Amino acid sequence: MACFLAPAAEAIVATIARRAVVKKEEKALEADTGDRLEIPEKVPFSRKLKWLTNLLWGGTVLLAFEHVWHGEVVPWFPFLTAASDPASASEMLHEIATTGVLMAAAVTVVWLVMLGVSRVIEKRQETPQTETE
Repeated sequence: MACFLAPAAEAIVATIARRAVVKKEEKALEADTGDRLEIPEKVPFSRKLKWLTNLLWGGTVLLAFEHVWHGEVVPWFPFLTAASDPASASEMLHEIATTGVLMAAAVTVVWLVMLGVSRVIEKRQETPQTETE
């Protein structure tokens, strides 16, 4: 009915957080004038947050389209067909609280796994690889 609202809410919060992190990273880059050696760059946290926002917004759009396709979301007020009836609204809120939150949590877990893989790759790049003859 409206399970896509939970990932959408998380996507909004993650997008706002990403914008704040981008500003913070830009200020840090402006302040950093030191010479750097050939050190492999780490993926900035703002890019990692972008991975999360892309996953969340993509899932939200697909879920919203699916709900429009099945007639659960309409272009007139109250937009959600379940919101017009109190009994259906209760069922809708239950679905958001269970299914929607679980989907958002699953996407976040996938993102955390991506962060772990990214960290392993970054660690490999940091260690010098010696060749044996």
